[in-house]
Amino acid sequence: MSTIIFRHSWHGGETMDGERSINLPELIAVGTRERRSVVVSPELTVGHFVPGMPQVYATPMMIMLMELAAGAAIGPLLPPGYVSVGMEVNVRHLAATAVGRLVHATAKVVEVTDKTVLFEVEAFDGDRLIGEGTHRRGLVNADAFKKRFNAS
Repeated sequence: MSTIIFRHSWHGGETMDGERSINLPELIAVGTRERRSVVVSPELTVGHFVPGMPQVYATPMMIMLMELAAGAAIGPLLPPGYVSVGMEVNVRHLAATAVGRLVHATAKVVEVTDKTVLFEVEAFDGDRLIGEGTHRRGLVNADAFKKRFNAS
């Protein structure tokens, strides 16, 4: 159906927030996994966002569910004060899903570097694969990141 690739990068050999490096391979094991689920509501459909389009699960909403699963997989393993942020998505949306269906997204760690974690992500409508791809997350100091963007 559709393929979306998004990459975010930063400069230099430090973490995204300019803080000391954290040894991610010591914290996060390859194979760590998590799953998140959602019932497709009208607000999660492409028709909700684009007039005249069908009321089927929107690709960005599927990707968000995959990102939520990935973040949840590693969140508890991160040092206090650190969070992970999405920085690359390479996902194919393979099949439409109707309102009322239960969608499950899974994220499995397949690579851990000094700065990032790469996930294999999938989404299912029941047993039917509706999306697949990869997602990369980077580590940031939450307070420093918020200050950088004057966010709360």
